[in-house]
Amino acid sequence: MPEEPQKPVSLLSRSLGVFGYSSRALELVWTTSRPLTITLALLTLVAGVLPAAIAYIGQLIVDGVVEATRAANPDTRGVLNLVFLEALVVIAVAAAQRGISASQSLLRALLGQRVNVMILEKAMTLELTHFEDSEFYDKLTQARREASSRPLSLVTRTFGLVQNAISLTSYAVLLVAFSPWAVVILVGAGLPSFFAEAKFSGDAFRLFRWRSPDTRMQMYLETVIAREDGVKEVKLFQLGPRLLQRYRDIFKKLFVEDRQLTLRRDTWGFILGLLSTAALYAAYAWIVVTTISGAITLGAMTMYLVLFRQGQSAVAAILTAISGMYEDNLYLSNLYEYLEQPVPARRGASVRGPEPDRGLEFQNVSFNYPGANKKALNNISLQIRPGESLALVGENGSGKTTLIKLLTRLYDPTEGRILLDGLDLQEWDVETLRQRIGVIFQDFGRYQFSVGENIGAGDVRHIEDSERWEKAATTGMAAPFIDDMPEGYETQLGRWFKGGRELSGGQWQKIALSRAFMRSDADILVLDEPTAAMDASSEAAVFDHFREASGNKMTILISHRFSTVRAAAQIIVIHQGEILERGNHESLLADDGQYAHLFKLQARGYQ
Repeated sequence: MPEEPQKPVSLLSRSLGVFGYSSRALELVWTTSRPLTITLALLTLVAGVLPAAIAYIGQLIVDGVVEATRAANPDTRGVLNLVFLEALVVIAVAAAQRGISASQSLLRALLGQRVNVMILEKAMTLELTHFEDSEFYDKLTQARREASSRPLSLVTRTFGLVQNAISLTSYAVLLVAFSPWAVVILVGAGLPSFFAEAKFSGDAFRLFRWRSPDTRMQMYLETVIAREDGVKEVKLFQLGPRLLQRYRDIFKKLFVEDRQLTLRRDTWGFILGLLSTAALYAAYAWIVVTTISGAITLGAMTMYLVLFRQGQSAVAAILTAISGMYEDNLYLSNLYEYLEQPVPARRGASVRGPEPDRGLEFQNVSFNYPGANKKALNNISLQIRPGESLALVGENGSGKTTLIKLLTRLYDPTEGRILLDGLDLQEWDVETLRQRIGVIFQDFGRYQFSVGENIGAGDVRHIEDSERWEKAATTGMAAPFIDDMPEGYETQLGRWFKGGRELSGGQWQKIALSRAFMRSDADILVLDEPTAAMDASSEAAVFDHFREASGNKMTILISHRFSTVRAAAQIIVIHQGEILERGNHESLLADDGQYAHLFKLQARGYQ
């Protein structure tokens, strides 16, 4: 792993700086469930105070026993009352610990759900460019892998820190009576281990962030090997052993890094832990010698030994909690870095344009994908009026689908502007704009839902309207095979869930086509390679229905089959992001250019 340059900043200042997320995590837990948070706080207070009381009662018991053995009339009842009192306090501590555990479990479930919802809500506000950015995907992966559990972990450690601090304070109050130096030794012995833990927590976090791409590759390989949409080619092309070996190689690489960190962490932890052990037994010897000299009673010796042992455990727990909180804060930085990802404000609010008769216009539109050196679209100008049809023709990668993404505002133009009804798309309310567009992309979604939900997804306003499902399925040519299914529109699609039924590629395309027709009020219909998996007769039938359903709508068709595009009133040939030719079928053939060349090539294949 490449070493990052270290700034000359002390470990303490770095530790304090990263704790900035602690208050936010506490606020997150508080707003998730106030009753559980209050319960956890009160039980933590109880669990922190009572251990010192147990040690003090233990002293009274030992001294009472010693005194009773020397007395002519021993006060057995008084000693037994102390034993009974200590038992009650022990029960109270156990109850408090159980309550803390229960509260943490409930908070963990609530908080994990809430953080995951926050992550998904943020995802819905992001632009398509974010999801096509590998660095952003690393942030998303890191946030989802760890951050859903880290807020509660941080709060749990915080309450644990408070609990042990309360216990340590109560121990210190009792230990001061023996010697203030005992308190100094108690606290100081744990500091070396703390600094080592904080150092290695930072190293672990940097390792986690650095290797996120490898982790994502492992997850991807699992998906390819173990999911139905990849397993066919994996078996056919005998890719399994190679992909599995790559999976193993990544694990070995990550394991070597983990092993090195673990060995360094545990080795230094053991060495520095010896200091704590030495301090403990030095204090033991000090207390024992003091008792032998008669300076303290046997009961006091017992109490001080218990206090020192428990105090040392409390110090270790406090320092471990601080180290863990440091680590939690580092991981939480991923969550908030993701949640605070800047998103351009959508300034448009219009729901209608001033000139509906103008339809859709691209005016000198150019677009660059982020990080690309070459324009995906360059100086595109076109217009479609209501009732007109446009066909886009060109080789793969020429920019046809990019043009549709600009229309649907999945991207915004780098140069130029797009107008609908005489109004720039930037001025339109995005949701209103998208409700006016019915679109099927060539890489349409195959949802593991019911047939009806797959179709209804085309218009979320009517996603449960069965009548609309049937109308859209009829227009999209999916109704015949849906009617043959035993459960009709309630049939589960896909193989992920029990009873699911897989469809052929052509059937899935008809489902997707039906989804586009769910938006009956859409006046722009876009079909991006909608019939690539259909046979010729199905394709012809689909486009007959499509033309009938179009009416006064604006239609945009992208296809490599000239039998489907030739009926369009306007055909545009795009080459390397630029408009090469435009016209109708007859005029383009007469021009004997690129369109005519491609048409003749395809026609020759049918001769």
